[in-house]
Amino acid sequence: MKFAAAFLVLVSLLASATAHMALLYPTPRGGYGTKQYNGRIHTFIGYKDSKWTMRFPCGGYAPGPVTKLKAGQTIDVRFLASTMKAKDIKTQPKPTSSSKQFSQARHGGGTCEFSLSYDGGKTFNRIGRYTKTCPDAYYTWPVKIPSNVPSCTTKNKCLFVWSWTANILPQYYHNCADISLTGAKNGKKPKTGIEIVDFSGHKKNVMAPGDGINHKSAGGPSKSEISNNLKGKYAS
Repeated sequence: MKFAAAFLVLVSLLASATAHMALLYPTPRGGYGTKQYNGRIHTFIGYKDSKWTMRFPCGGYAPGPVTKLKAGQTIDVRFLASTMKAKDIKTQPKPTSSSKQFSQARHGGGTCEFSLSYDGGKTFNRIGRYTKTCPDAYYTWPVKIPSNVPSCTTKNKCLFVWSWTANILPQYYHNCADISLTGAKNGKKPKTGIEIVDFSGHKKNVMAPGDGINHKSAGGPSKSEISNNLKGKYAS
């Protein structure tokens, strides 16, 4: 309870700068509930204030808690909106009406990509992709780890990664969860990488197609998108 209260105070102090979105589960480096949490986990790569610069990869946060995963497993990814209350984080309520929703600063949705990194964020192997309505903290976003990927157990090197190219603003978000992955013998890494844009050294002013809804829920992933992601047939 003390942590939840401190979290709400911190959010109120940082709301003007950090009213954005972040990965909630799997727990990312610098994420809610970790010792590193400073409210800036919600911000885009390149964000800077007097205390923090959001750097690539992984926001610049140090390694965090390790989530154990297996090849072939489906992960119900969850997102954190900076205005969510502790009870919303715990229960993940469904939206009832537009007037009673927490604000998400979804920036019109966009493209969310999910990937694995075997080298601590130097390279990324894409395993999932949702477009237009992603992200949305009112819903889970199923991502399946391919059944044929190799294991990854090297400390601080194995990551499950969420990246987001927003729709309304040219901003790029990137969170990394430390994992221990039990994979297939002689497994193969997915060949496709992820989009990396909108900060120094990369293509600028990129805005992904979205739903145009800025602060409210957009209904979550479609059934067809979920089906395609679970079959490994997400859009390229």
